[in-house]
Amino acid sequence: MAVTRHSDAVAPVRSAGVIATWFTRHVSTSIGSLGRLFRQPFASLMIVLVIAVTLAIPASLNLVVKNAQFVSSGWDNALDFSIYLQQDLSESDAAGLAKLIQQRADVESVQLVTASDALTEFKLQSGFGEALDQLAENPLPHTLVVRPSSANTSQSMILLQEELANLPEADLVQVDTEWVQRFHAILDIIKRAIVIGASLLGAAIIVIIGNTIRLDIQNRREEIEVTKLIGASNAFVRRPFLWSGFWYGLFGGLLALALVQYGLFLLEEPAARLAGLYQSGVSILSLDVRESLSILATGVLLGLVGSWFAAARHMRRIEPR
Repeated sequence: MAVTRHSDAVAPVRSAGVIATWFTRHVSTSIGSLGRLFRQPFASLMIVLVIAVTLAIPASLNLVVKNAQFVSSGWDNALDFSIYLQQDLSESDAAGLAKLIQQRADVESVQLVTASDALTEFKLQSGFGEALDQLAENPLPHTLVVRPSSANTSQSMILLQEELANLPEADLVQVDTEWVQRFHAILDIIKRAIVIGASLLGAAIIVIIGNTIRLDIQNRREEIEVTKLIGASNAFVRRPFLWSGFWYGLFGGLLALALVQYGLFLLEEPAARLAGLYQSGVSILSLDVRESLSILATGVLLGLVGSWFAAARHMRRIEPR
């Protein structure tokens, strides 16, 4: 009788795939690196706190600019020209003039505010409705609100203002754009300053993490020599230090987000009180998901870069004797 063997008994034991092995080693190394950070809680907390403050400063300044741009987005009407027409001009003539100005290529829109509409609005906003009812005639003229096209330059805006003022039907052209332009110019300067400052602070984070990893490498010099003596490569020895940089950057980014959110919480009440005084419903904008992920990614990236430079530089100097 022939003896047959089960196919599973003769099949060779398959080893784990390359990806599974790589993943398992990195998970093990990451957990070990995280454990070393928790075994030195005070030193690790100080480094994470420095990284968090360094990341929170440009993030907070950028949030200030973001809120300023949000508030100033409602100031577009300040860029409009208000043309107060001659008192004796009829409403039909004012409407015809509005259509004529609307045909200009440097004008986006023209709105006619009749004298009766202006008086009604003034009664509602001023609170002098009963007194104004005693007037024999409407003292307000028809008004054209002209919004220039976005393609206008500073020179073309000046030219447009002069041409509108020279219209025979126009009595007065009022425009106040300089303060809005100055405000946006200041915001542009602040944004560029934030980019420059963030770059310098990012370099500082790289130096801080690099110096921390360098000290860690020096403290584990004998362990590294023994590991290399049994055949470990530089990449294998460098791996736990890269994970240490990763954890430093990640925890620093998370703490930076917490600091920014706490700052917004402290400002929420006074900002709401200020908005109430101005009878405005504007609230403070917070960090969105993209901005929050950017802070975390920046912290992790800076942590990896700092640890990689430190490990790559000092690892070559440690060889078994």
